[in-house]
Amino acid sequence: MIDAAHRGQRLDRVLATQLPDLSRGRIQALLKAARVLINGRTATLRERVKGHENIQLDLGLDLAPIAPQATQGEPLALSVLYADDHIIVVDKPAGLVVHPGAGNPRGTLMNALLHRFPQLAALPRAGIVQRLDKNTSGVMVVAASWRAHKQLINDLGERTVSRQYLAIVNGIPSGGGSIDAPVGRDPHHRTRMAIVGNGREAITRYTVTRRYAHHAALTVNLLTGRTHQIRVHMAHIGYPITGDRLYAGRAHTLPGVPEPVTGAIQALGRQALHAHRLTFKHPADGTERHFEAAIPADIAHLRDQLERHAHDLASR
Repeated sequence: MIDAAHRGQRLDRVLATQLPDLSRGRIQALLKAARVLINGRTATLRERVKGHENIQLDLGLDLAPIAPQATQGEPLALSVLYADDHIIVVDKPAGLVVHPGAGNPRGTLMNALLHRFPQLAALPRAGIVQRLDKNTSGVMVVAASWRAHKQLINDLGERTVSRQYLAIVNGIPSGGGSIDAPVGRDPHHRTRMAIVGNGREAITRYTVTRRYAHHAALTVNLLTGRTHQIRVHMAHIGYPITGDRLYAGRAHTLPGVPEPVTGAIQALGRQALHAHRLTFKHPADGTERHFEAAIPADIAHLRDQLERHAHDLASR
C-alpha cells in the first residue's frame, strides 16, 4: 500500500524508496515489461501515485538484465564462505563498501564479486540483495541466479531470513528487549538516519550476553533491515554501539574506562558490530542453511581487553 505522503510522485521513484533491494532501473524494467499492477491494472512507466494504492510486482525469472553491468570487476580480496549455482555467501571485512557510489566508484564488494564471479553481471547489483554498512563486518548472501534473486528478496521481505549480529555497546542494559521504532533519514543531518514518525517500520531484538565494567556484549536480531538500523536503535535507547562516531560520539570519553580498553576502542576505529550468523532457506531446494562469519580480530581484541578489566558486577 502506497502512503498518502507520496501523492503526486512518480511510481518508479516511490517504489525505489520502498524497495531498496531493487534498483530504480530494475523497477523501470518491470514497468516496461507490464509486471507491475496498481489496484489490479497494469501500471505505466510515468504513472504518478495518488496514495493508498495496492501494488503488486512480478519479479519473474526470465526478465532480461536491465542494462549491461556498468561496474567493472576488480581483483580484490574476497572471503567466500560458500558458493554454488544459486547463492554466494561472503564474509565482508570492515572498511569495504558494498556498492559503488559517490566517493567510492571502485574498490567495493560489487567490484570484487564481478571479478570472481563474472556471471553476476547479468543480475541487478551483481546479485547483492542485502547490505552491510562500510564499517560493519560479517556474513552476507548474494544471489547467483534469477531464481535465487527473486526468492531471497521475497524471503527478506517476508522476514524469514534470520540475521544475527554481535555488538558491544556503551553502558550496561539491565536485560534484553525489543525496539520497534520507525527509521528514516535524519531531517537535520543528511548523512545520518534517525527515529522519525514518517520513517519505515524497523524492529530490532537484543539479548545481553556479557556485562563488563562500562560496556556490554549483545546478540542482536534484525526483523527488518533499514539503513543503520541497529546503530540508530541502540543509540535511541541510550546504549550506542561502542566506537560508533556517527551515533555515539567519541566512545573513549566514557568516564572511568581503563586505558587499555580506551586504546582498544581507538584501535578499532569503527563500530563494534559484526554480522555473525545468517540463516535462510536455499532458493533451489528449500533446505535451511546456516552460515557464520568468525569474530574479526579487532572486535576480539576489544572483547579481550573488556574481559581483563571487567569488575565484579554481581551486585549491580
